[in-house]
Amino acid sequence: MSKIAFVFPGQGSQTVGMAKDLAQKHPEVMAYFKKADETLNVSLSKLIFEGPKEELTLTINTQPALLTTSIAILEFFKQSGIKADYTAGHSLGEYTALVAAGALTFEEGVYAVRKRGEFMENAVPNGEGTMAAVLGLDRGKLADVTNEITESGFPVSLANLNCPGQIVISGTRKGVELAGSKAKEAGAKRVLPLEVSGPFHSPLMKPAADQLREVLDQTSMKDAAIPVVVNVAAEPMVSANEIKDKLVEQLYSPVLWEDSVEKMIALGVNTFIEIGPGKVLSGLIKKIDKSVKTYSVSDEESAQAVIEALKEENL
Repeated sequence: MSKIAFVFPGQGSQTVGMAKDLAQKHPEVMAYFKKADETLNVSLSKLIFEGPKEELTLTINTQPALLTTSIAILEFFKQSGIKADYTAGHSLGEYTALVAAGALTFEEGVYAVRKRGEFMENAVPNGEGTMAAVLGLDRGKLADVTNEITESGFPVSLANLNCPGQIVISGTRKGVELAGSKAKEAGAKRVLPLEVSGPFHSPLMKPAADQLREVLDQTSMKDAAIPVVVNVAAEPMVSANEIKDKLVEQLYSPVLWEDSVEKMIALGVNTFIEIGPGKVLSGLIKKIDKSVKTYSVSDEESAQAVIEALKEENL
């Protein structure tokens, strides 16, 4: 029996104008953008639809913008009757997955990620921490490199294990630079600095995690209606308390995306539908396992194409 997972993108997938056409044509989609504006008391929808890009790219704006857009697109796609057996999201996308699974209300989700973005921005002074993508080195060798650099006094660690040969490291600016050089010596093909405002998913984010717990404790988080495969454990979870703990850990722990996808495949998932802007996760999933089917839903046209494709397969 084939199973379906809905997966939701994280920071970096945002674009100005995402879901604008869909929202203008479908009131049930626009309702989410209006709800986000009301919840946050800012004109997030105007920023999403019109920009400017620099402002949309700020962590504090990107996080609620992506959650809102992905849930709004999901609202349209749900009319197809296609249901997920599991949900998962990359970093920020995990919150979208929790809203999709009924564990968090949309309003609580959008508020939580707005605060999460704020805490992440403020955890480390601007310019002191950064991240870089390391291509072509396995995780064991890269972990040896980051451990060695951290022990020498410059904190750096594995942050996103995205797919074979693509791992993001995170830490102090000096730590990331030194680890990047050492990774090349160890056989990495390329090291690409990322345009981020902090050392996300590293132990340097612990101050933000304490603040985030306070916000999450104020939510009415429920057990998920369908299992959510969480980033830090790469395991399906439904318990609200367990999920909450993992969301706090996620801020300063690696995102085990490759492991999470492999876990879903082991559980019988052979169709992944990425819901939200871009196709980043679909690309990563294909690199993890070419045999599974991946689809991306970001607008009306792509939604219809996916619905048609799945009808033909009788899913």
